[in-house]
Amino acid sequence: MVPDVSTGSDTRGLIAYLFGPGRRDEHADPHIVAAWDMAGAPDPGRDPEVGYTLLAKRLEHHVDLRTRELGGKKPSQHVWHCPVRTAPGDRYLTEAEWGEVARRIVHAAGIAPKGDEKACRWIAVRHADDHIHIMATTVRADGRRPRTHRDGQRAQAECRKIEAEFGLRRLKSGDLTAPRTPTGAERAKAERQGQAVTARQWLREQAYAVAAAVRTEADYFTVLQSLGIKVKTRLGPETGDVIGYSLAAPGDTNAAGEPVWYGGSKLAPDLSINRLRERIPDQDVADRPRYVADPAEPWRHTTTAIEAAHSALDSGDAAAAQGYLAAFGDALYNIAGATTGPHREELRSAAMAFNRARSSAIRADHQAATALRKAAKELAYASSEPGGLAIALLFATVQLARAAAKWHEQRGHEQQAAAAVEAFRHLQAGYQQTAAPVLADLARRAPRAATVSRFEQDVHATLPDHADRILADSAWAALTTTLARAETAGHNPRRLLAEVGGQRELDSAERPAEVLNWRIIAEPSRRVQAARRRSTINGPLPMPESSRPPATPAATRLEERHRHR
Repeated sequence: MVPDVSTGSDTRGLIAYLFGPGRRDEHADPHIVAAWDMAGAPDPGRDPEVGYTLLAKRLEHHVDLRTRELGGKKPSQHVWHCPVRTAPGDRYLTEAEWGEVARRIVHAAGIAPKGDEKACRWIAVRHADDHIHIMATTVRADGRRPRTHRDGQRAQAECRKIEAEFGLRRLKSGDLTAPRTPTGAERAKAERQGQAVTARQWLREQAYAVAAAVRTEADYFTVLQSLGIKVKTRLGPETGDVIGYSLAAPGDTNAAGEPVWYGGSKLAPDLSINRLRERIPDQDVADRPRYVADPAEPWRHTTTAIEAAHSALDSGDAAAAQGYLAAFGDALYNIAGATTGPHREELRSAAMAFNRARSSAIRADHQAATALRKAAKELAYASSEPGGLAIALLFATVQLARAAAKWHEQRGHEQQAAAAVEAFRHLQAGYQQTAAPVLADLARRAPRAATVSRFEQDVHATLPDHADRILADSAWAALTTTLARAETAGHNPRRLLAEVGGQRELDSAERPAEVLNWRIIAEPSRRVQAARRRSTINGPLPMPESSRPPATPAATRLEERHRHR
C-alpha cells in the first residue's frame, strides 16, 4: 500500500479532478467513502445536484475564517492531497475497509487525530478499485495549522500496519531518500506514446549512466545534450555559477508544445547539482582519461577496488561504506557499457536496480571510495573486454552486491536491501551466462592426475581450514587448470594460493574453489604483475579462444548505452 503526500492551493480544481472522468476516462463511479463528517460532506458522486463548488465551500469553511483573519490572504499550500494505492496483485478492499484506511491515514499524518473535534476537514474519494484519494484543507477549527511534520513518513508507517492487518502485500519501508515515483498522468502519457517507461524514469537512468562515466560537471551536461536531452541550468544571481539544472526528454512536451522539465533533484535526490559535485569534482587535465598500454588494466583496477569495498562494508565506518556503495552503483553502469555479449542486458538491469541501494539516510563519504570511482571511469573508456579478467570482475560484482544487501539489511534499510538483492540476481544471472562455458572448458583441460595431486597437497598446506570444501567444490577441476597455467607463467602455486586465499575470508563463500579461480585470474598484486611481465604471457591468464567475446569500439559504446527510449 503506497501513500503519496503532496500539497497545493486549488481546492475546487482537485475536487473537479477527483469526481471528473479522469484524463483518459479512467474514473469509474467516483464517490466519497469517508469524511470528517459523512452527514456534512456533500457528495457530487451520489447527488447530481451537488456541485463541486458547494463541496469546496464546505471543505474550506475553516480556511475562509482564517483568510478573513489574515486580511483576505489565503494560507499558503492549504490543500493536502494523499492518494493511497494497493500493490498490484492485492485483493480489492471494500468500501468500509477503504474508509478505515482513510481515517487511519489522516490520524497518523496529523490532519485529523482521532477524537480531535477541531481537526481539519477532509474527504476520501474512491473512483477506482485499487486506490482512494484523501484531500484535506489544512486549517483547523481553532485557526491553527495541523502538525504535519514528516506526514509522508508517518503515513508510510501506518500503511505498513494496515498491510499486516488486512493481509495485503507487505511493502518495504522507506527513509525518504527514494526518487519520486511517476505520477498517474506520466504513466498514462507514456502508455499513449507507446513507451515502456515514463520520461521521468528514462531521464533518471540516462543521468545516472552519464554521471558514472564523465569526469567533470561540464562533460555531464555536454554528454546529456549530445543524446538529444534538453538541458536548462539555473545560475546564481551574484556569482553566475550553476546552482541547479533541469532536463527534458526528446519529444516530451506539454499541451502547449513546451518541453516538460524535470529538476535534477526531482529525478533522484542524489542527482541534484550539489550531490553530483560530491561525486564529479572538476579534475585537472592530468586526471583525465589517459592512454593505457595494457587494455586489461582498467578491468584489473576495477576488480581490485571492488574487492577493497568489502573492507569498507566491514569496517564500521558507515559513511565510507555508503560512499563505496554509491561508487559501486556508478561502476555497474560502466561495466555494463564496457561488456559485450547476451549477458549485457542483465548487467544493465542490475545497474538500474542498484540505484535504490546506492543511497540511504547515511550521508556518504565519497572521498573514501575515490579509487573505485576512478577505476570505474577508466573502464568507461576501455577499448576491449579481456576475456577471463572480465568474468573475474563480474564475479566480484556478484559478491559485493550480496554484501551490500546484507549491509543494508543490518541497518534496517528495507528498500535498499531489496534493491541490492534484485541487482544481485541480475548480476548472478549475467555471470552464470558467461562463466559457465568458461569453467566447463577449464575443467575439460584439467592437468594430469599427478599434477592435480600436487595441487591438492598445496591446498591442504596453505588453506587447511578450507581444504575439504575447496576440493569438494565442482569448480575444483577448473581451478587446477588455472593453477597449472599460472605455474607455466612462472608462479609458485603454493605461494599464489596463500596470497589469494588471504585477500578476504572464505568462510562465507558457497563455492571456495570458484572464488579462488577468479582471484588468481584477477590477481592484482605488484609481484604477480611483475612476474607476468617477465613471463611469456602478458596480461591476465588466458581464456579459451572459443569463449572470448569480440571487442567493442569505445567510441560507439557510450552511444549504444544511452540510446533513446
